[in-house]
Amino acid sequence: MSRMIPNNQITLLQNGEAYFPAIEAALDRAMHEIFIETYIFENDNTGRRISEALKRAALRGVTTCVLIDGFGSIGFPKTMVDDLEAAGVRVLKFRPKTSPWTLRRRRLRRLHRKIVVVDQTIAFVGGININDHRDISSQTSLRVDYAVSIQGPLVKEIHDSARRVWSRVAWMRWLPDRGRNDDRYRPSTEPTGLMQAAFLVRNNIRHRRDIEEAYLQAVEQAQDEIILASAYFLPGLNFRRALTDAAGRGVRVVLLLQGRMDHPLLHYASQALYGSFLAAGIEIHEYHKSMMHAKVAVIDEHWATVGSSNLDPFSLLLALEANVVVDDEAFAKELKFSLEQAIETGAQRIGEKNWGTQSIGQRLASWLSYGVVRFMIGIAGYAPGELPGRAVPIDHAA
Repeated sequence: MSRMIPNNQITLLQNGEAYFPAIEAALDRAMHEIFIETYIFENDNTGRRISEALKRAALRGVTTCVLIDGFGSIGFPKTMVDDLEAAGVRVLKFRPKTSPWTLRRRRLRRLHRKIVVVDQTIAFVGGININDHRDISSQTSLRVDYAVSIQGPLVKEIHDSARRVWSRVAWMRWLPDRGRNDDRYRPSTEPTGLMQAAFLVRNNIRHRRDIEEAYLQAVEQAQDEIILASAYFLPGLNFRRALTDAAGRGVRVVLLLQGRMDHPLLHYASQALYGSFLAAGIEIHEYHKSMMHAKVAVIDEHWATVGSSNLDPFSLLLALEANVVVDDEAFAKELKFSLEQAIETGAQRIGEKNWGTQSIGQRLASWLSYGVVRFMIGIAGYAPGELPGRAVPIDHAA
């Protein structure tokens, strides 16, 4: 796992209303280089807005590199790619889409990270894709989601990680590495704050379990309270035991989970775990006001994490993910307050007595879904030493 690095300034960004203006302003200040990684890049108002900022940067001579996932951004049109590349933006796709009916082991290994790095002076990490953030059904409620902006020594680690992934993708396609460091450019290393933070990644090489292990260590050391918010929640046995053990020693454990069904299989599979969690005294709140896309946690009002990693097999075993861990009381309390507001204003608590009276059909759907998901993950597997993905230039993708 990465070590905690001091002297950073970490700012919590809640939802797209805070995130997109912040990254657009950073792109417009860029003077040397930009790296963006995202799972979804949509051709909507937000996507076009960020595309215009990227073009403005490239046209004034900034090295601008955009890496999108081949499955998550399957709808990103070639016309937008051509427009970006005409302005000098370099766009690559991480693995073209594979048929959902194939059993190829690598199909589910995606680029799920959401990272923006500008001039090695500011970085953004979180769970927010580049797309409109209003609820799809009502267009009134914002999705619940988070990111952070980082200034300080930690930015270098985030930059180096983004550059390595970009370079590996370009190398595997025999393309020139236009994301190389400019040796003439040396960012300031002066401290910008007083906050300790770490940058954690999950990949299929040396960092398979870094994010999960950071969570487990924090949960096992918790003394008072654990609040976890995860859009997709299907942790493994060790993680489940850590949560129930914490509840057993008197720690308040709160789960904020997605109540709306955008992926029925995962939704029902997660509910298969509710009974054992409720019996252990763990609180479960399902968020129904809008889509709940968050992937964050607060433990004992000082340890917090914000990132792209859900607590499910896709994130913990297969995808490329990135989280920031912050050890700071003020930051943790701000995130905790936001989560408590979400619970109070948009969530429904699942009661143990009511849950125990669910129909046989509901229980059967949950356990069948759980079995199917675990089977799919077993089929997907992961290969030791695998590089993070065979990528193709987006304009050549299938």
